[in-house]
Amino acid sequence: MWNSFIPEISNKNRVITIDLLGHGDTECMSYVHTMEDNADAVHAVLTHLRIRKAVFVGHSMGGYVSLAFAELFPESVKGLVLLNSTSRADSEERKTNRDRAIKAVKQSYVNFISLSIANLFSEGNRERLINEINYVKKEALKTPLQGIVASLEGMKIRIDREVLLHLTPYPKMLILGKKDPVLPYDETKSQIDETQVQLVTFPDGHMSYIENKIELTAVLLKFFKSI
Repeated sequence: MWNSFIPEISNKNRVITIDLLGHGDTECMSYVHTMEDNADAVHAVLTHLRIRKAVFVGHSMGGYVSLAFAELFPESVKGLVLLNSTSRADSEERKTNRDRAIKAVKQSYVNFISLSIANLFSEGNRERLINEINYVKKEALKTPLQGIVASLEGMKIRIDREVLLHLTPYPKMLILGKKDPVLPYDETKSQIDETQVQLVTFPDGHMSYIENKIELTAVLLKFFKSI
C-alpha cells in the first residue's frame, strides 16, 4: 500500500514498509493476531535492521499496531502518525460488527473483500476511483482467510490507548477523512481534545493514502522534516 509513496519520501528519509502478520509475505502465526503480537513483529524487524528509533505511520489497523508498539517500546518512537485510525478500543457495537465480519468472510471470502474494500472509500469516490479500488481488491485477495480472521479477532480485543496521545513526549499527528465511513469524524477527532497532537483533515473517506495521495505525501514530508 505504501509503494507509490516510497520514491518521494525516500529522497530524504529511510523508508521501511512492513507486511504485518498474515499480510503480504508474512505468514499467519495463530488464530488471533493481537496488536501486541504485530508490535513484537515490527520490533523484531527494526532490531534486525539495527534501527534504534523511528517515526511510525500506521493506517487503520496499522495505527493500532503503532500504538501498541509505542506502549511496549516507548524508547524506540521518534514520532507517530495515526492515519484514518483511532487510539480507542472497539465499542460493543463495533465488536459485534467484527463478529459479523468474521462470519461473513468465512462464508464468502471473495464477496466480503469486494464489498468491504469499496465501502472504505467515500461515496463520491467509488466510481471515480474504480481502477484503484479494483487494484486494492486484487491486493487484498492475496491475504489468506486466516490472516483476515486473525486480524479481525485481534482488533476486536485491543485495549484503549488514548492516554498515549496525552502523555507521550514525541510529536504526534492524527489524519482523518471527513467522510470516513468507518470512523465517525467528530467522535474520532475528540480523542485529541486538550492534547498537542496535530490534526489534519481530508475531505474524503477511510483510504486517504489513495483518495488524497498528493496531499498526504506533502503532509507526511512536512511532519518528518519537523522532527
